[in-house]
Amino acid sequence: MQYLKFPLNHQKAGATVEVTMSGVESDVFLVDSQNLAAFERGAQFRYTGGHFNASPLNLRVPSSGTWTVVIVPGPGGSVQASVNVFLPA
Repeated sequence: MQYLKFPLNHQKAGATVEVTMSGVESDVFLVDSQNLAAFERGAQFRYTGGHFNASPLNLRVPSSGTWTVVIVPGPGGSVQASVNVFLPA
């Protein structure tokens, strides 16, 4: 499976992750280190996000820690993306 991965390093709870995409609709997952490892093994994992066909989209970091955005393009297509993090006030 091909996917894009954007490591965000350590982020504080409440930070906003803005994802801008072009291309096919895609699954967008904001995952911590443990759930990234599960995703990469093909196991069940927990995430913030879902399936999106429009951007930009905003995801909220649920707890302080190391986070990564994973983008899985829809069938038969490709996606380009950029990710920005906005710190909580």
